[in-house]
Amino acid sequence: MHNSILTQVAQRADHADPAWLDRQIYPFQSRWFELPAGRMHYLDEGRGVPIVMVHGTPSWSFLYRHLVEGLRGQYRCITADNIGFGLSDKPADWAYGPAGHAANLAALLDHLGLDEFVLMVHDLGGPVGLPLAIEQPERIRALVLFNTMMWPMEGAFAIPPAGKLMNSAIGRWLYLQQNISPRMLLPMTYGDRRKLTPAIHRHYTAPFSTPAERHGAWGWVQALVGAGDWYESLWQRRERIADLPALLLWGMKDIAFGPKFLARWQEVLRHAETETYADAGHFVQEEVGSALVPRIERFLAERLA
Repeated sequence: MHNSILTQVAQRADHADPAWLDRQIYPFQSRWFELPAGRMHYLDEGRGVPIVMVHGTPSWSFLYRHLVEGLRGQYRCITADNIGFGLSDKPADWAYGPAGHAANLAALLDHLGLDEFVLMVHDLGGPVGLPLAIEQPERIRALVLFNTMMWPMEGAFAIPPAGKLMNSAIGRWLYLQQNISPRMLLPMTYGDRRKLTPAIHRHYTAPFSTPAERHGAWGWVQALVGAGDWYESLWQRRERIADLPALLLWGMKDIAFGPKFLARWQEVLRHAETETYADAGHFVQEEVGSALVPRIERFLAERLA
């Protein structure tokens, strides 16, 4: 990518933290990357083999804070806020779909000069990050997957009628005017909602403080159905990642991407190791938190040796 189009800027002096951001629980240096779609916020912490952490909706790099803190002593942890999420820009007129998010992520990693890395994905971060593995599997040292997907939401994986309602005029109102995704849907996917404290919950609702800031979350709802061709194109090339070292870390109380999603990944990834968390829901990184670090370290120590 040409620097005239895409420019990395570390710790922009003209970008103050929003009032809701608590740096005691998110104690990282903010970095910025200029894209045609807007300014992307990302973290780049530590040294060693890079680990690229990709989030879905309605989350952002905040989701990975426990893993960044726990792993940056041995690894270089890179996690970006997709456009429309977290501290990144939230343009109202950008096409929020997995192909665009994937292109933005690829541009950032190319700009950072990452030849090889561990790829970690969660939720709809699967169809954002996994295209990197499908298109260039030689760059991937290992995969770490949390409750995610990479195929059309049809058949056994079809969105239930209540979910389809979200991709309607009513759904648009709920997303843009009521901020339903982080306010109501996120807590519903927890295995133990007591772990979603008001302070943590605020860091998921506050990035979408106004209707103008909520187009990213709304775009993902539309993409669940509207991007079926993209998901199918990834699924048809799944053999390209089938032999990569992989670790599946799964919350079994996930009402969105639960046990049947795990079972499909176990069929696809022939050499995958699996660790399940019986009491955790969709947001494993929140509910299990820093206890994930030793399991990931052990896997990487064995697979990267």
